Amino acid sequence: MNRSYAVLAALACLTLTTASAAPRTWQQIKDSGTLHLATEGTFPPFNAYAGKQLVGFEIDLGNALGRTLGVKVEWVTQPFDTLLIGLNQGRYDAVLASHAITPEREKAVDFLKPHYCSTVNIVAKKGGPTTRAALRGKSVGSQVGTAQLPVLRQIPGIADVRTYPNDQTVLTALMSGRVDAWSSNGPVVAYMLKQAKLQDKVVIGEAISKERNAGAVAKGNKTLHDALNQALSKVMADGTYAKLSAQWFGQDIRCK
Repeated sequence: MNRSYAVLAALACLTLTTASAAPRTWQQIKDSGTLHLATEGTFPPFNAYAGKQLVGFEIDLGNALGRTLGVKVEWVTQPFDTLLIGLNQGRYDAVLASHAITPEREKAVDFLKPHYCSTVNIVAKKGGPTTRAALRGKSVGSQVGTAQLPVLRQIPGIADVRTYPNDQTVLTALMSGRVDAWSSNGPVVAYMLKQAKLQDKVVIGEAISKERNAGAVAKGNKTLHDALNQALSKVMADGTYAKLSAQWFGQDIRCK
C-alpha cells in the first residue's frame, strides 16, 4: 500500500542504534539457505492471515522469489509502521509489504523495482463524501504510517485526519460513524468490501494519489538488492507474476 511518515524520524536515527545487527549479504543468505522476509500480515489481499496461515499476493510473490533464488523463505510479521526500522536493524533481510516509494523512504532504505502500482481512493458510505471537495468539514480515517497521510493533510478544509492500526479498524470506524470517510489503496478496499459484503453500502470515490509499491532492503545492501531484483524480473517475465496477479485481482496490476 501507500505508507509511512510517522516513522521517518526514527528511520533517520537508525545509524545511531547500537542494538542493530549488520544486514546479511546475499552470499550469507545463500549459504544459510533461508531468506527472511517481513510483512504486515493485516493488509488483504496483499498480506494477511487466514487462520494461522499467512496468505496474499505478496506472500505468493515472495515465495516465488525464494524459489527462483533457490532458498527457503521464512516470513516475519510486524506492525506496518515498524517494518522499515526493523529492516535497517538487521532483524530480517527484506520487506515485502506494499510500501509506496517516496523520496523520504528512499533516504532510509533501498527499494526494489516496483511490484505493483495502485491508486489511493476516498471511500465513504453511500451518500457520504467521496471527493476532495466533499471532505471539507469532514473527518477521514487512514492507517497509521501511510504515505496517504500528508496527501490528506494537504486537502483544504478537512476537519480531522484520524489514524488507526490497520484498514480493518478504519472500515469499522467508518461503518460505526466515527469517521466520515476512509482513505486507502483501491484494490485493498475493493477486496475488503467484497469480503464483508458491503459493496451496496460503501462507495469507492475519487483517487487522491497514485503510488508505485515495492519491496525494500537495508540501505547499501547491494548484493541482496541486485539478487532480488533479478529474481523479480524473472518471475515477471516467465508468467509467474501474471498468474498470481490474475488469481488475486483478476487483472495484471504491474506498473505500466
